[in-house]
Amino acid sequence: MKQAENLAVTVIAKQFNGAGNVLLTLASASGHPLPAFTPGAHIDVTIPDCGKRQYSLCSAAGEDHYQICVRLDQASGGGSRWLHHYVQSGANLTISAPRNHFPLPDAPRTLLFAAGIGLTPLLVMAEELAARGADFTLHLYLKRHDELPFSARLERLGERVQLHYSSEGDSLRQRIPADLQQPLNSVLVSCGPAGFMEHLHQLALQHGWQATQLHSEKFKAVATTQSVAGDTFEVEIASSGARYTIDADETIAEVLERAGIEIELSCEQGMCGACITSVLSGEPDHRDEVLSQKERAANDCIVLCCSRSHSPLLVLDL
Repeated sequence: MKQAENLAVTVIAKQFNGAGNVLLTLASASGHPLPAFTPGAHIDVTIPDCGKRQYSLCSAAGEDHYQICVRLDQASGGGSRWLHHYVQSGANLTISAPRNHFPLPDAPRTLLFAAGIGLTPLLVMAEELAARGADFTLHLYLKRHDELPFSARLERLGERVQLHYSSEGDSLRQRIPADLQQPLNSVLVSCGPAGFMEHLHQLALQHGWQATQLHSEKFKAVATTQSVAGDTFEVEIASSGARYTIDADETIAEVLERAGIEIELSCEQGMCGACITSVLSGEPDHRDEVLSQKERAANDCIVLCCSRSHSPLLVLDL
């Protein structure tokens, strides 16, 4: 398996950041500058006995370190528990270089909707928009006041931030913000749990937003994500002409790995974008959670860990 570029970092600070959250500040262990990133980017963090986990970068612009904010998830596979309970300042971690499959779209007006720790990528976007003098509003939905993360950074954004607390009867199901009812010349960018995102998108469509105006990133793959199973098909490696059969119960990534072909894998759930590969011919059957509707419609790339093919043959740019 081809690995992403690995970076050695040291935890130089571990801080409380709202109830249930820890903020980890990561510095280069080698002294070399960490790669630059754009708003919406994430990194993989290697967790012992758990593998790789993806976290959005939430460092403010111009900083020479990375920050990730992690919420303790009682139902997690161990990644958040390890970062909360076992990692301390001075610990060494291995991370990937940043990837960005959730870039800030360009529009005359931007609405940012975050639920809980879904704020992490959107806060960096909001700060970028503020630096540009752009027209935007950031809506943040929380249960209680003690959950508020990044309070100082949010305060600097002033009136462009609107806080909503469900404990006070101000949830998205109880009250629809006025600006969500005004889709003209706007994009809606959101991040949070699946239920929040689905309800938000339903409301947006009911109020005249088009699907092309909606941009989002989920925390994790939802249970309704399609199975990777399907009809048998073939993939061809453009550089060699070699062909491989993908049986009904296996993924493209599994078959190519078995054949010794290097591909980059990380989450293996169709969420992180590590294994996105260009398609030169054929029609992909997209089953991922990372490609935009525009990227899916172009049919010129595929997420190898979960997607399949509508056509008998896919030619991959490998």
